[in-house]
Amino acid sequence: MKRREFLRSAGLVSAGLALSNVSVGELFAESDAGWRTFEITTRVEVLKPSGTTHVWLPAALIQKTAYQRTLSNKYHAAAGRAGMTQLKPDALGIVSATFPAGQMPVLTLTSRVQTKNHSVDLSKPGNAPKANHAELEFFRRPTRLLPSDGIVMTTAMDITKGANTDVDKARAIYEWIVEKTFRDPKVKGCGLGDIRFMLESGDLGG
Repeated sequence: MKRREFLRSAGLVSAGLALSNVSVGELFAESDAGWRTFEITTRVEVLKPSGTTHVWLPAALIQKTAYQRTLSNKYHAAAGRAGMTQLKPDALGIVSATFPAGQMPVLTLTSRVQTKNHSVDLSKPGNAPKANHAELEFFRRPTRLLPSDGIVMTTAMDITKGANTDVDKARAIYEWIVEKTFRDPKVKGCGLGDIRFMLESGDLGG
């Protein structure tokens, strides 16, 4: 998929046609700790704006992980107003910009991140830190579009039938998703992510 088609289908631009240039540069060689530093610049321009224009861009993770840490997220919207909303429980940051009618909407986001190789062998016991109960409950919580009861639970139980461990269950669900679901470029924004509706309708494309 071409980059501007992706931006349009993902709902990043609300008006007109966007042209996005994404560049990634390695700034420094690998350090003695195994971390490498990169700078990622994304530039979005709406070529045919109509009225007030809104542009959204995902920023680099706002929290550190074992494999990635963000040094900075810098954004610029010369003819508009821009800001970043942080969703700390999800470690997500979204840069949004609003451009008044008559102005050429151009939003640039530059993120500096460090990454390192990271792997986990799920077949062997490890020295993982003790799980944070509140964090686990947050990511297991049901939502309006991701319920954990009804047809969703029934389907999950059917998929994992015969699987004895958490790893086996997770692998079974992953393989089911790979086999059953598909990308449908005709669905605007890849769909709403309404899992119950997808299962009830049998339409697993988005």
